[in-house]
Amino acid sequence: MSEPLPPARADTSVDGDLLLVRVGGDWRITGPHPVWSDPASDPAVRRLRLQADGLGAWDSSLALYLRAARVWATAHTVELSVEGIPETVGKLADLLARKTERPATPASLPNLATVVGAATTRLWAETKDLAQLVGECVYSIGRFFRGHAQFRWRDCLSEMQQCGVMALPIVGLISFLVGIIMAYQGAVQLRQFGADIYVADMVGLAVVREMGPMMAAIVLAGRTGAAFAATLGNMKANEEIDALETLGVSPVDFLVMPRMVALFLMMPLLALYSNCLGIIGGLAISQAILDIPASLYWTETKTIIDLSDVSTGLIKAAIFGILIGVAGCLRGLQADRSAAGVGRAATAAVVTGILLIIVSDSIFAVMFNILGW
Repeated sequence: MSEPLPPARADTSVDGDLLLVRVGGDWRITGPHPVWSDPASDPAVRRLRLQADGLGAWDSSLALYLRAARVWATAHTVELSVEGIPETVGKLADLLARKTERPATPASLPNLATVVGAATTRLWAETKDLAQLVGECVYSIGRFFRGHAQFRWRDCLSEMQQCGVMALPIVGLISFLVGIIMAYQGAVQLRQFGADIYVADMVGLAVVREMGPMMAAIVLAGRTGAAFAATLGNMKANEEIDALETLGVSPVDFLVMPRMVALFLMMPLLALYSNCLGIIGGLAISQAILDIPASLYWTETKTIIDLSDVSTGLIKAAIFGILIGVAGCLRGLQADRSAAGVGRAATAAVVTGILLIIVSDSIFAVMFNILGW
C-alpha cells in the first residue's frame, strides 16, 4: 500500500529576475493548502515560473492558486510560465475566472429631473396617440353620415351580441350582489334610528345614479375592453391591419367604429339591467332582514327615483361605453407584434379603461352637482 503524499506546499525562491514557485503534495480544497500572497516585492523580478515538484492529487484549490498567480503576474507586469502542471489545471483556472468575476456595479438611481422628464414624455406620447384615435373616430363619423365610411353593420351587430347579450349573466350577478351588500350595510346603520324603510331610498338612488352604470362599465372594461385589445393586437401581429391599409380599407372604419358603436348602444341597456338587479338585491335583503314587504319597498323606491336620476345613469353609461371602446382599441393598435405584446395590450386596456371610467365619473359628479341634477 502506497504512502500518502505530503500536504500541499508552495516553495518560493528568487534567482536574479526569476521568481520560482515549486508546487507539490496533495492539493485538496477540504484540506490545508497554500494561498497565494505577494511572494516578493523586489522590483528586479520580471519572470514567474510555476513548476510542479512531486505534485499528487489536485482539485480546484490548485486552479485557484494558479488563477491568483496569473492575477499577480498581470498586475506586476511579470512574465508567467508553467512547467509540469497539468493542462486541465489551466482550463479550470480559466473557468473559475469567468465564474468568479464580480458583477457589474448597479447603476445609481436616476435623479428626480430624469424621472419626471421621462414620465412627462410618456404621458405626452400617450396623449397624442389618444387624441389621434379620437380625431380619426370623429372623422370616421363624418364619413359615415356622408355614406363614405367602410362600416359594416353586420360586424357591429356581432359585437353588440358579444358585449351586450353575452355579458348579461356576469353583469346581473355582480349588480345583484352589490345591491345586497349596500342594503345590508345600510340596514345595520338605519335600524339604530328606526329608519328601516330608507334602505329603499339609499339603494335606489345609489344604484341608479352611480353603482349600476359603474358596475356594468367595470365588468365590460375587464371583459370586452381586454377582448378588443387582444383581437386588434393579434391582427396587428399577423399583419392583417397592414393588409387592410394596403387594400385601402381604413382600420378605424372597419375595426374600431363597429366596436365603439356596439358599446355605445349596449351600455345604457346594460345599465338599466344592472339597475333592476341592484334594486332587486336590496329588496331581497330588506324583506329577509328588515321584514319590509316588497310592495312597500317598491313604492318607496318609486318616490325617491325620478327621470333625472335614470337619465343621469344612462348618460354616464353611454360615455363609459365610448371610453371602454377607445381604451381597448387604442391599446390593441399600440400592441407589439408578438404574443407577449398582445398580453400586455390586454392588461393595459383594462387598466386604462377603468382609469378613464373613474376619472369621467368624478367629472360627471361635479358637473351634475353644478347643474342641479
